[in-house]
Amino acid sequence: MEKAEDIQRQIRELFVSQNLAVLATHNEEQPYANLVAFVTTDDLKYLYFVTPRATRKFANLSADSRVALLINNSTNQNTDFHQAIAVTAVGKAEEITGDDRTRVLPLYLAKHPHLEEFAKSPTCALVRVTAASYYLVKNFQNVMEFHFTQ
Repeated sequence: MEKAEDIQRQIRELFVSQNLAVLATHNEEQPYANLVAFVTTDDLKYLYFVTPRATRKFANLSADSRVALLINNSTNQNTDFHQAIAVTAVGKAEEITGDDRTRVLPLYLAKHPHLEEFAKSPTCALVRVTAASYYLVKNFQNVMEFHFTQ
């Protein structure tokens, strides 16, 4: 069994290497998934993404803050079954504003400088996902869990 520190290291390395995550939301019993450009804090407690407020994903997370984010390094090759790593982050999402937004936006733009105009648009929300748990999957079926203590 791998130690929590090893699991966190693998998650952190994956997150640094990947730019996109699949965001899962739901509303009225219907799931919905989108690609989002994300960034995470070094301690893995928070993940951030930007989205226009006039989207279904934003309406969904506003109605129910429970979300999941899937980040993986698959390449759509047969080798993925033995080499790819996927992490699901489960947590709660909320728009951040004011000083929090001002403080966090540079972190997001450091990873995604090409999205500066989009991220700074007044029609876009900077969303923080507070992670409660991570599920790391390797070799297509080996699942390891990391939970933040409340």
